Amino acid sequence: METLSFITDREIYEKVILEAVPQSSRFLWLATSDLKDLYVHKGRRMAPFLEQLSELAAAGVSIRLLHAKEPGPAFRKDFDRYPNLIDGMERILCPRVHFKAVIVDGGFAYSGSANLTGAGMGAKSKTRRNFESGFITTDPRLIQQIMDQFDRIWMGEQCDACGRKAFCADYRDMQ
Repeated sequence: METLSFITDREIYEKVILEAVPQSSRFLWLATSDLKDLYVHKGRRMAPFLEQLSELAAAGVSIRLLHAKEPGPAFRKDFDRYPNLIDGMERILCPRVHFKAVIVDGGFAYSGSANLTGAGMGAKSKTRRNFESGFITTDPRLIQQIMDQFDRIWMGEQCDACGRKAFCADYRDMQ
């Protein structure tokens, strides 16, 4: 049965990051404007989200990350701890990206306001998290629309007319 649910704050972390992302078996697409050191519950400890991505990559999950600016220093430091992500996760930096999405195997999607950060995804305490909202869905039509937007940007369809090419290393590399 197809579902569409509105979620907020901590629900985003629980339903997207803790429940859906670990279920990835074929592909995981992530889109965010801001990218920081998100940590996730892993048993009795908190671990970098990158550790979870590293495990998915090691299991053969194809991971794409579309983001608008360079990650924060803690994220970059954590990234270096997971060398398999260098080849196991494709990244494109596009300064125009502002939408946020998580797509798991083409069968689940989140779209909303939350960046891929601890405060954005609701992983932090009640007094340190952002007020966010979005929806999760298993409706193939909605998932396809989110994937189409992601794919148009990923494939560079909007690059020529974007007006920010001077700030986009990935665009310069394509030329």
